[in-house]
Amino acid sequence: MRVYWPTTLPALAAAAPSGLLAVAPATAHAVTPVLREYYADADPRELEEELEYVAMSDAAEQSLRLLAAAPDGGAPRRVVLALDVPGPAAPRPDAGWLAPGRSRVVLEQDLTLAALVSVHVDDAEAEADVRAALAALPAADAGDEDARFTVESVEGHELLWYDATELSLLLAVGA
Repeated sequence: MRVYWPTTLPALAAAAPSGLLAVAPATAHAVTPVLREYYADADPRELEEELEYVAMSDAAEQSLRLLAAAPDGGAPRRVVLALDVPGPAAPRPDAGWLAPGRSRVVLEQDLTLAALVSVHVDDAEAEADVRAALAALPAADAGDEDARFTVESVEGHELLWYDATELSLLLAVGA
């Protein structure tokens, strides 16, 4: 099963030497029944790719929140790891129709770099918008629509794709 795990560059660099990303139960994002139902009217020829993209986008929003919570989040860039893990994942009981709950799952195994397929990270051009989103996040969570628009505007930046074999290079240059 493909899952998307949100992180930050400093957290990824810290986990890389041991290869352990998260201890079970680990929360990630994936294509869930709720997400599938939400997109029931989508073109079936493009559905799987679209659902995977939405799950990754939900993980990217969680990465933004991790950056906001970190004392030193490093470069203001969202980071999402795509991992192939064995077995099914259980949708969170609090999953709703809205992001990011709609794709949130709980995995009953540790997440390790051995399962890494690809790394998705913002480029340098996204940093100003990520900083603005981080500053607006508390007001957005309090219901301020203008602040929510600022937070959502970071979604206009596509995450860059790196193969798993490029992880050490990515960490060496700090993206």
